[in-house]
Amino acid sequence: MNRPYIICHMVTSLDGKVTGNFLSAPACESACEIYYDINRSLQADGFICGRVTMEGSFTGGYYPDLSQFAPVHHGGGFKMDYMLDEEDMSGFYAVAFDPKGKLGWKSNKIIDPDGDPGYDNAQIIEVLTEQVDERYLAYLESMEIPYIFAGETEIDVDLALFKLKNIVGCNTLLLEGGSIVNGYFQRADVIDLLSLVVAPVVADKDDKPLFTDSTIAAFELIKAENRNGNLVLNYKRK
Repeated sequence: MNRPYIICHMVTSLDGKVTGNFLSAPACESACEIYYDINRSLQADGFICGRVTMEGSFTGGYYPDLSQFAPVHHGGGFKMDYMLDEEDMSGFYAVAFDPKGKLGWKSNKIIDPDGDPGYDNAQIIEVLTEQVDERYLAYLESMEIPYIFAGETEIDVDLALFKLKNIVGCNTLLLEGGSIVNGYFQRADVIDLLSLVVAPVVADKDDKPLFTDSTIAAFELIKAENRNGNLVLNYKRK
């Protein structure tokens, strides 16, 4: 397989929602603890999130003043990937699917306040489209944040995963939402395992589902476990 093995690992409500206020409800507390325990135990090469999730979890809405940066122009009209030297790469990655380059970072690694080994010290990698502002590329390079291009106007999931496997060296990655990026992967039919922790709570009508704009696909149940009142489910792709 010329791409990483993809595990979509999420907490869901009883009605299949994955983002929203239900996550902070008392009934969801133990489900979130189980989710983080499983996250650490999987020992993947990194995790993938979309722009909205990365912003909510890590960047807090910060964005740099791009007027301080000169555009990065690549020869021949081609957008070139930017990587650090191999010895400067951490081997553990936070992969941000950020099509237009809207995330602002203050470090080139995730700094988790609790030192959670499932996130702390993960090397940030930006996955971009050619719609990105070229000044943003200069900003990323100034921060020593690697970036790869995958698509002209929309993320090409297959190309992104090919590069993450063959350039970065990722063999297993956790897909951790939200709905939009999960939908990219579901439509591309590259989710190998669904790892779900179902909390005993119904979400709000405006909360977001596991996949946005999904297509019909079949999975096989390989694990079902009641853990402290929460259902832990594993489904493998047929």
